Amino acid sequence: MTQHVEVLTDKSALVERALEIVLEQAQIAIAERGLFTIALAGGSTPKPLYEALAQQDLPWNQIQVLWGDERYVPPDHPDSNEGMARRAWLEHVPIPAANIHPMPTDEAEPSRAAERYEQMLQQLFGISFGSFPKLDVVLLGIGDDGHTASLFPQTEALQVTDRLVTVGNKDGQPRITFTAPLINQARCVIFMVAGASKRAALAEIFAVEADDMSYPARLIRPDGALWWLLDQAAGEKLAPRA
Repeated sequence: MTQHVEVLTDKSALVERALEIVLEQAQIAIAERGLFTIALAGGSTPKPLYEALAQQDLPWNQIQVLWGDERYVPPDHPDSNEGMARRAWLEHVPIPAANIHPMPTDEAEPSRAAERYEQMLQQLFGISFGSFPKLDVVLLGIGDDGHTASLFPQTEALQVTDRLVTVGNKDGQPRITFTAPLINQARCVIFMVAGASKRAALAEIFAVEADDMSYPARLIRPDGALWWLLDQAAGEKLAPRA
């Protein structure tokens, strides 16, 4: 793992830096493999990044868009990560519909939806059960509680090591989420973190000694590059762990 920590002046600068990294990774992936795979995050912080991506002239037919987690709501629900990304970005560019891979939320059992998404990943990457694909970029944020994707503190999803996708649990509400081992296979993971409310969690995430089950973002230590992009409010007085 190669870790980079950058504290940017404000959220606008954070988004600008994230855009630079995403575009660089896309250029490398398409040049080397003819394909760029990116998993999106929800929440308000990455929305301006998606709006910026909507302004880019990219080889959209060579880009595959996935989601790292999803609330168990329909795509037209205000809380849907898919819906937000479509409105901010995907509806504004000529990307083939077949290249967009939202997480299903229409099964009576969320575990079945997680299985379907895992099967889609296996088909997309041409891998068998038990293998983990390498995504080019996984975008993440953190909550004030130290969760990332839908990997919440002290939940069963944190213990899943043999699957690509599982069911997360937020106060009894199911989510669909990438597992930590899948995220950790990525060539590049980018955390976008803004706001003073994140400082306490960041202090634990970056501490040399802390409980991974209490601060799940600590579990993210990818094989590739790990970027922490923080605005000044979040990143003040932060000491990176080795």
